[in-house]
Parts: sequence; structure tokens; C-alpha cells
Amino acid sequence: MTLPDDPAQPAAYWTGVAYEALIAFTRSRMAACGFTQPQFWLLRHLSRHDLSAGGAGMTVPELRRAMTGYLRPEDDLAAEAEVLVDRGWLRLDGRDGRLWITEAGEEARIAMTERTPEIRAAIHHGIDDADYVTTLRVLHRMIGNVNG
Repeated sequence: MTLPDDPAQPAAYWTGVAYEALIAFTRSRMAACGFTQPQFWLLRHLSRHDLSAGGAGMTVPELRRAMTGYLRPEDDLAAEAEVLVDRGWLRLDGRDGRLWITEAGEEARIAMTERTPEIRAAIHHGIDDADYVTTLRVLHRMIGNVNG
């Protein structure tokens, strides 16, 4: 792929290409560790040591709402949760449909969390931190320009 050096190149195109490539890469690396990205998110959102407020159980619709900003259309949280229940990483409260992380699920979350720096390092290879931050600032400014 040739580097875009024309300032008239459409940012929307390149951000879309970057998004798809980064998601595919991240998901393939996570799959090699035995996870799907949505499974990792489920564990994170249910862990009192991560994104959960006090480790409270949540229903699939509550989890879907919590993840609405980054779920992809093909992500089926109910099916992903079922896999984690079968693995013993989540338990389902049959009374109200709340999912709770188990000790084994917490251990799995920690194990995947320990692998995420490797994924980030591969993505950021050859990119200076200052350049990365500049890119994020430029994208943030573009978003602000179009959102008012």
C-alpha cells in the first residue's frame, strides 16, 4: 500500500480502512488467545476490578447498552455470553437473567489483559508516541469540525 501524501485524500476513507484493519488484527490476535473481543468486553464489564461498578451483574440488554459505542453489527452478545457460561467464566442468574463473572472468568480476564500490551505494541510498531498523539489530536479536531 502506498502512503497517502496528498492532503486532498479523503480522511473518511482512510479512517475506515484503518478501523477495519485494526479491528481485524486485534480480533485475530485475541482469537489466538482463545477469546473473541466481545467475550473480553463481557468479562471486563462484569469484573469489579475493571469496568463494573462494584461487580454488579448485568443482563445482556444492559451490557449491549454499555457497549453500544464499540459493538459491531455482527457481535452477538447473547451467544458470546452463552459460550462464557459454558466455559464457567460467567454464571447466569435464572431469576432475572443477570450475568456474573466467576473466579475462573476473572482469571481469564486477567490473562487476556496481560496480553493486550503485545497487541498494542504490534499496532504501534514504528510509530513515535508524539506522532500517535498528533494523529489522535487531528482526528479529534476533525470530529469537532463536523460535529460542531
